[in-house]
Amino acid sequence: MPNPPLILILCTGNSCRSHMAEGLLRRALGPEYNVASAGSNPAGYVHPLAIRAMAEIDIDLSEHTSKHLNWFLDKGVETIITVCGNADQACPVFPGRVNRHHFPFPDPAHATGTEEEQLTVFRTVRDSIAAVFEAYAAGRLDQAVAGTALPA
Repeated sequence: MPNPPLILILCTGNSCRSHMAEGLLRRALGPEYNVASAGSNPAGYVHPLAIRAMAEIDIDLSEHTSKHLNWFLDKGVETIITVCGNADQACPVFPGRVNRHHFPFPDPAHATGTEEEQLTVFRTVRDSIAAVFEAYAAGRLDQAVAGTALPA
């Protein structure tokens, strides 16, 4: 596919949830889709516990970077998926017909306790994100096979 559809996953800080969702969706959809993530107020880093939790399921986030959503305004975004309420509210209008979805998840960066207790929270959020995004990917792939477009 010469120009794969760009699916942009947005969160406020672009340090945890959006990167986990990006990695999971990229793996589930394969190379026929372009998946990226960004934030409305990027933290400037990817949380080390997000990287660690994803490595446990063989998804490498170590090269990911925190990006501002404005970088994607002229990139031909086909679908925007927000994973937190703040990003959903701050989402700008992207040019063209853009599908929008909102799948909110708790922010694991707010976890407290020991590092192991915090990692447990990251794993729980990761598994919740996986369930939703793998189902979303299955729907996209089924529709692609059937030759129908994803509804807005």
